[in-house]
Amino acid sequence: MDDRQFRQAMGRFATGVTVITTEVEGEVHGMTANAFMSVSLNPKLVVISIGERAQMLEKIKNSKKFAVNILSGEQKEYSMLFAGQIKEKREINFDDLAGLPVLTGAIAQVACEVVNEHIAGDHTLFIGKVIDIKIEEREPLMFFNGQYRSFSPEVSLANKK
Repeated sequence: MDDRQFRQAMGRFATGVTVITTEVEGEVHGMTANAFMSVSLNPKLVVISIGERAQMLEKIKNSKKFAVNILSGEQKEYSMLFAGQIKEKREINFDDLAGLPVLTGAIAQVACEVVNEHIAGDHTLFIGKVIDIKIEEREPLMFFNGQYRSFSPEVSLANKK
């Protein structure tokens, strides 16, 4: 199998969209990611996966902290901005959660301290102990097959026969 086929197969898994943020020496850094999952309820742990070529890798290694911002359906622009798809500079106002910068309006903000790192191929998995959470009631931004999607709660597979 080639890399493209692998990426296509992984793109068939519908995900939400997150922006991972951290702060190093007073400067805020962020990157768009959909490689995020919860790991444990007790203790509360999550994992993020950062590619070896991503600038964010060293930032998180230095700060030992990160925040996961689960984007709302109205935050596609944030996703594109932190993914480098929008090149122009934009003014972004960050809120604070447990001393970490977080995006206003995210449907969930999860602040974490790194408790473990594990290199897996060309990525590093950071396991984060959750130190604070904030939740807002909004619809999520979705990603499937290389495209942004909307979440329509009116269409439920449970109602189809």
